[in-house]
This record gives sequence, C-alpha cells and structure tokens, in this order.
Amino acid sequence: MAKKSLRRAQQLAGSAEQAVRAAATPLRNFGFPYRAPTVPRGVEVPAEITGLGAHYDTGWARRPVASFARGLITEGPIRLATRLLTNPEIVGHDRLADLARLDDPPALIFAPTHHSHFDTGLMIRAIPVVWRRDLVVAAAADYFFDKKWKAAISALSLNAIPIDREVTGRASSDLLAALIADGHSLVIYPEGGRSQDGWGQEFKGGAAYLSSKTGAPVVPVFIDGTGAIFGKGMKRPKPGRTKVVFGRPMLADDDESTRRFNARIERAVTTLGDEALTDYWTARQRAATGDNPPLTGPEFTGWRRDWALADRRKLGAAGKRRRQQRPWPDLG
Repeated sequence: MAKKSLRRAQQLAGSAEQAVRAAATPLRNFGFPYRAPTVPRGVEVPAEITGLGAHYDTGWARRPVASFARGLITEGPIRLATRLLTNPEIVGHDRLADLARLDDPPALIFAPTHHSHFDTGLMIRAIPVVWRRDLVVAAAADYFFDKKWKAAISALSLNAIPIDREVTGRASSDLLAALIADGHSLVIYPEGGRSQDGWGQEFKGGAAYLSSKTGAPVVPVFIDGTGAIFGKGMKRPKPGRTKVVFGRPMLADDDESTRRFNARIERAVTTLGDEALTDYWTARQRAATGDNPPLTGPEFTGWRRDWALADRRKLGAAGKRRRQQRPWPDLG
C-alpha cells in the first residue's frame, strides 16, 4: 500500500513538472525587453547611471533662490566658522588689484593647496568679493556627491561641481569651461584631494588644462595652517590661526603644453609656501636658484617626515595654535 502511494505521488510530481514546463515554453520565445538581455562572456556591463557622483545635476543651485540662500550661508555660518576656527591672515590681494579694478573683472581659476575640509570655506571668505559672488568649487564626485543629501548640501552651500579625482571627464570639463566662459570663477585643488600626512602632493593638470582651454588666468594660492586645525583623520577641529597667500595670475605661454604649465603653477605655489614661512624676498631669492623647500616634504619615510613636519609648522601660522608641545626625551 505504501509503495502504491509513493508511486502515485511521484507520478503526480512528474505531471506537475511537465505542466509547468509546457506553460513556460512559450515565454522562451520572448526576448528583450520582456526579460533581461544576455551578456556574452568576457563583456563587462557598465554601471547604471544613478544621477549621483559626476552625473549629479547642479544647475538648480545657480538659480536665483538658491543663490540668495547660499549668500546667507556664506555670510552667516561659513563666515562665523572661518573666523572662530581658522582666524585667517590674508596676503596678496594687492597682486589681484589691477584685475579687480576693471569694470568687468575676468573670471579666474584659483588653485590652492589642500589639507582640510576647512580649505573651501576659507577660500570662499578669502577671495576678493568681485570674484566671490560668482564662484564655483570643483569637488570630489566620489565624496561630496555619493549620496543625495550630501550632494544637495554641497551644491547649495558651496556651489560645488562634481569632478573625478584622478582625471576630469569630458562632461565635467565642458561644464566647468562653460561656467568660466559665463563669468564664473573657479576654485580647483590641483592636488586632487586632502593631504594624507600633512605634506603636499604632486599637482594634477586640471587647473592648467582649463586655463589653456578657456583663457582664464590661474591664481596660485598657498594655505597654511588648516592641516593642523582639522587635517585628514582628525576627529574634531582644534581652533588656531591660518594664512592664505595669493600669487600673481598666470597664463600659459605660447606653445606651452599643459604639463609644463602645470609644473610652473606648482613651482609658483611652492614659492608662496616659502613666503608664508619666511618673507617675500627670501622666497624669491630661493625661487631664482630653485631652492624653495618642496611642498611634498623631504624624501624620508615614517617618523622622519612627521618630525620634519613638526619643525616646519613651528615656522608658520599652524605652529601658533594652542596645542600641547611634543615632549622629546633628553638623550644627554
């Protein structure tokens, strides 16, 4: 009896399987778009565009209502935080005075060093008002535009434009070029991201490329002190003093390649860094002989770079903030 029941159950299961197979057979004749297309082996399907990252549309942030709101943010929270936390000293506005006095000042590309998230707010407050009104900021797409809420805050408060860190894509470069042609000035960090260890990084060619493409002058800028106040890896800011040094506007020479122009911009910022720690004359004397201390620091590793960075900070504004002095052992 049990064997008959088991055999009967197996027959019913087989009949059910055949019925399902017969019902599904017509569906096999329907391909895309009723079911996902097949992908050949070895072919990598591009990621779906989500509207975030470098594809985020920031056009709404430059409309009148958003611009008015950003003005309130700039003159309110950003100004207050910059004053209380960074207490900046600004040097070099006189090097931009000739352009600022024009009836229609040209758009500029500001190329500062980058050690902290405070750098952008500091630059917004430090740039002369004739360029500050129509200022856009190139921001890392994978950090500031990876979530909708972060993208909205960055676009509204900073007028930020998403760009790739490693290489500026065609869409991003075309957008930035169009904004510059429309009279917007730009803040772009040639290092591509914040310093990892307090020293500078080699410059990428974004500022030089956009200048060559649009004809807008590049203004080299050195920021001293923000890395010690709120550098990468710090949990909370430590109020202190900073210094922002503006250089003279630069244009590419005739037949000068983007690579060579970028190297010249980096040398100009290096000279400004020397000026921030010494004085104008000493920095220019060293620049004439190529002896300015490099932004990237000594070619050491580990603790020797940390030691050299501590000595460097004692010379500048960063060394003047209230912090505990590092105790060194007495070796006799």
